Amino acid sequence: MFSNSGPKSFAKAFSNGYLIGEVLFKFELQSDFAEFSESRGSTAKLNNFSRLQPTLHLLGVQFDQNVAQSIITEKPGAATKLLYQLYIALQKKKKTGLTGLEIQTMQPQTNLRLQTLKSEAFRERLKNLIPRQTDFNLMRVTCRFQEKCKQMKEDLARMNFEKFEKIQKLEEEQRHFNIEKQRLNRRRQNEIMAKIQAAIIQIPKPESNRTLKAIEAQKLMKKKKEAEDVANEIKKFEALIKKDLQIKESVSKTSLETTDQTTAELLNTYSDDDYIKKIQKRLEEDAFAREQREKRRRRLLMDQLMAHEAQEEAYREEQLIHRLMRQSQQERRIAVQLMHVRHEKEVLWQNRIFREKQFEERRLKDFQDALDREAALAKQAKIDFAEQTLREKEIHEKISVERAQQRYEKHYGICAEILDQMLDLCTKVADYRLLTNNLIPHKMMHDWKELFFSGIPIYEQTSLTHGQTEPTEEHRAEVKKRNLLDSKDYEDYKVHTNM
Repeated sequence: MFSNSGPKSFAKAFSNGYLIGEVLFKFELQSDFAEFSESRGSTAKLNNFSRLQPTLHLLGVQFDQNVAQSIITEKPGAATKLLYQLYIALQKKKKTGLTGLEIQTMQPQTNLRLQTLKSEAFRERLKNLIPRQTDFNLMRVTCRFQEKCKQMKEDLARMNFEKFEKIQKLEEEQRHFNIEKQRLNRRRQNEIMAKIQAAIIQIPKPESNRTLKAIEAQKLMKKKKEAEDVANEIKKFEALIKKDLQIKESVSKTSLETTDQTTAELLNTYSDDDYIKKIQKRLEEDAFAREQREKRRRRLLMDQLMAHEAQEEAYREEQLIHRLMRQSQQERRIAVQLMHVRHEKEVLWQNRIFREKQFEERRLKDFQDALDREAALAKQAKIDFAEQTLREKEIHEKISVERAQQRYEKHYGICAEILDQMLDLCTKVADYRLLTNNLIPHKMMHDWKELFFSGIPIYEQTSLTHGQTEPTEEHRAEVKKRNLLDSKDYEDYKVHTNM
């Protein structure tokens, strides 16, 4: 039975009173357990605890509307305390061995009537303490709408914050992109200017005498001079060669003479040092002469090579000057075109920046319009929710006033009926004593009390006339009163006969 109620949900499991009724039904104390409901609505809780109150009172368990409210509101310890008291009472009943019907029959009749009145009063007081299911549903709907409104506000704030951060991020990225773009453009412009500056060659102005005839005359003079220099060098080279040949011939002659002399001298004197010194001196002079001849030859060749290179360099310079003279006009035209292209590029860049600014302003304006629309919709939703809440509150107040009026009329009717019966009983007793001047018989007083406790009028009502075919309400009450008195007389008769 308690498989679904864990330690944490113990109070919640017993909050509707169904499990308590099941416990009493297991002990054959709750005969109307079929009328119990497992629902957790306020109507089901009121029904369950209203049916539990007489049984718990019969067992002697302390149970009133405050205890019922504590259990319904799941107050910690309330259900445990009631179950402990119920356990003690059930143990006492188990020791006595009496059933629920026997315990109920042992109670006096007046106590049963009083218990019925107490049960009705308990039900009314508990109904006032327990909120209605409609109020609870309305409160739950209100809380749900408030949570939804709060969540919508949080979502809207989060979305606005995310959009703002995204816009800031886009602006930052655009700013970095523009800065990087400007830097690259400036770098390209500097490179182009550097290339243009490097391509520009300062051409010196030609001298006044630098005409075509003068240039050709200078070229002819230079060629003649070079030819004369080459001829002179050749003559000098031939003279040197002739001189060398003469020296060699003289040396060969002298060497023959010296060899003859040396042979003679050797023959004469074998160990003569002068001859050796002369040979060494002559060898040194020959080596020095050869070295000088080689130097003169190399110098001549180097001079000729340098003259040829100078001639080639002059020719290249002349060709370069002519080519530059032809290309200078084209370079000026290209430079003008480059400046024009640069100007057009600058204009396009400025137009692009202006268009980007216009796009940015348009995006910001659209975003602001969207925010305004969202704010207007949220405001309208808030106004609609407030109006709906106000209407529901008015309906709730109207229903509460109607229920209070109905309760007042019901209680007023009950009190008026009881007061009328008490007045009827008092006037009946006073009339009897006034007429008889004696005490009222016990049986008659007993009948009047039974009629009073049963809520039946004491005075006789009008009977059926000859023209009426259906019994009226007064006639039914009179018949009910007679049947009640007859049944009480019969019960008294049975009691006396048994005695």
